[in-house]
Amino acid sequence: MNSRRLFATVLALTLVALGTASPALAHSGDVAAGGFVTGFLHPILGWDHVIAMVAVGLWGAFLGAPAVWLLPVTFPLVMALGGMLGAAGVPLPGIETGIAASGLVIGLAVLFAARPPLPVAAVIVAVFAIFHGHAHGTEMPGAVSPLAYAGGFVIGTGLLHICGIAFGMLTRSRAGALAVRGAGGVIAALGAGFLIGAL
Repeated sequence: MNSRRLFATVLALTLVALGTASPALAHSGDVAAGGFVTGFLHPILGWDHVIAMVAVGLWGAFLGAPAVWLLPVTFPLVMALGGMLGAAGVPLPGIETGIAASGLVIGLAVLFAARPPLPVAAVIVAVFAIFHGHAHGTEMPGAVSPLAYAGGFVIGTGLLHICGIAFGMLTRSRAGALAVRGAGGVIAALGAGFLIGAL
């Protein structure tokens, strides 16, 4: 029981720290010079990224093994590919729309307890990961090491997935499952707001 309380405390502090981040920095084009740190902060400082990446962890935890690790591994791997496309200047239409839609769709999947076949869930996550990665790659500062920057945004993304997984573990109880589905609803509502703003 003590380990559960410690875990809940660490999770709460992490979410509070994420909540104090300024969302205006994520897509402003004013990314500070740096490398790893700049890449690490990019997904964490944009609420449109945060909700989607937490939702991936929530959905994976809700679906259980092997989705609990497959979805959070698929997302950053495909996101890195999208980052390379963005850094190379390969155009991708509807970046902000795709990012906003990711929060809406994955949030709805959690809210409605969607249980598609694992390959379908992985493809959904992968498609949205391309948009997130492209945004990271496009906004990569010219002065930084691309490898350090990519490592930073992949690790930042992974930590957000872990927050989602940690909260998603509450599904082991009936009340916890309702809380997780409610969180999916909040994420979907925020995603809808971002989507309206992107259109």
